[in-house]
Amino acid sequence: MAEKQPKQNDKKVTPRSEDFAAWYNDICLRAELADYSPVRGCIVFRPDGFAIWEALRDELDRRIKKTGARNAYFPLFIPQSFLQKEAQHVEGFAPELAVVTHGGGKELEEPLIVRPTSETIINHMFAQWIRSHRDLPMMVNQWCNVVRWEMRTRLFLRTSEFLWQEGHTAHATAEEAQTETLGMLEVYRQFVEEFLAIPLIVGRKSAAERFPGAVETYSIEGLMGDGRALQCGTSHFLGQNFAKPFEIRYLDDQNQMQFVWQTSWGVSTRLLGAIVMAHGDDQGLRLPPTVASTQAVVVPIFRKPEEGATVLAAARAALEALTQAGIRARIDEREGMTPGFKFNDWEMRGVPVRIEIGPRDVASGEAVLARRDKSGPESKTKASLATIADTVGALLGEIQKNLYAQAKAAMVANTRRFDDYAAFRQHMEGEGGGGFAHIYWCGNPACETRIREETKATCRAIPLTNDGVAGKCLVCGESATERAYFAKSY
Repeated sequence: MAEKQPKQNDKKVTPRSEDFAAWYNDICLRAELADYSPVRGCIVFRPDGFAIWEALRDELDRRIKKTGARNAYFPLFIPQSFLQKEAQHVEGFAPELAVVTHGGGKELEEPLIVRPTSETIINHMFAQWIRSHRDLPMMVNQWCNVVRWEMRTRLFLRTSEFLWQEGHTAHATAEEAQTETLGMLEVYRQFVEEFLAIPLIVGRKSAAERFPGAVETYSIEGLMGDGRALQCGTSHFLGQNFAKPFEIRYLDDQNQMQFVWQTSWGVSTRLLGAIVMAHGDDQGLRLPPTVASTQAVVVPIFRKPEEGATVLAAARAALEALTQAGIRARIDEREGMTPGFKFNDWEMRGVPVRIEIGPRDVASGEAVLARRDKSGPESKTKASLATIADTVGALLGEIQKNLYAQAKAAMVANTRRFDDYAAFRQHMEGEGGGGFAHIYWCGNPACETRIREETKATCRAIPLTNDGVAGKCLVCGESATERAYFAKSY
């Protein structure tokens, strides 16, 4: 008996223009990236979603190791007293902490914090390991899970437990630490723009947006499809704010004891949300080929049983050629499903290239290629079955570049300069996220607070290099030497 035919509309999603939040949830669930956990605020990574994380994790891990950092692992539980050593740090994380008070049926002598970040436990160990200037720089990276008790959660973007990497380094001088901080920011920028095809603005955070305990925080910020910003990664210059309370000191080459200078930096699984929101459309995901677990899917098409053997043989030969060329490919031989359903299903999953092979294609020695980054007639071309691997390989490169170009064009179109506060406020109060607003800001926290309270926009980044032209603060009219990017954000 034939398998029951799924309904054609099972995979349809809420239109982006109608309700972006509902669209986003529909994509994550129906493309089978994740599902909700019975534990509040937590999610289950389904295989397709975890495969994306593995792809970006492996590539970023390779790039991090090139900087000289090495992977390590530190405990999930942190003594409560450790967080209290750095006042700003504990104050910044206090509302989000998960605390363990009992273990083995007994009350613990000291409560344990489920790590929200690992600065404190890692710095405790640095204090044991660092003795001499010969031990520096010390550079470690950790891939792990962290817990922050979020009140309002959203798949990938903000969950009570999430996966990430966090790098921690100690240096002999402030200059070396600052160089490391900005160097890792550039690693992140290149990784997100090149590998995930997401354009960014790069800069330092305002004091109000800094990581708790940092001297300076630097960020890469992407613009999502609804005009809201998403912080995609951060790099922090910690100065000696952790070195002093944890007494991380070294003997320099003059036999003098000195405190180290430190950095920390990280990205998380919110990058999966960024991929969905920066590239997805009403048909589903559009995955950059670099992160797609399936880069090309072969769909054999035939109606008559006597056509099946010939079509399947050609489809399997194409699959073998693709696999031999290093392309992550699969064949869809599911029975009881129409070609149209299969096309919609693979579009939902964001597979970059679909290869359609029917009886006429076999006879002509060609296949139809459908690229996911485009729609309509221009999305389809024909390719020789004899050279299918070379053609698809080249096409994957084109798709990667085109997804970045499309996202870049959208970001540019939604980035505006404002020199009038009333116009800025009216724009931010309109429908949608509002995009990036590039404005003069005097740096006064009161002006930043007014913007946040009246428009819900926050300072996303102050560019590392401004044009040097002075102007007037958009809010108070006082002299301003820098422009900053403000936006509503996730």
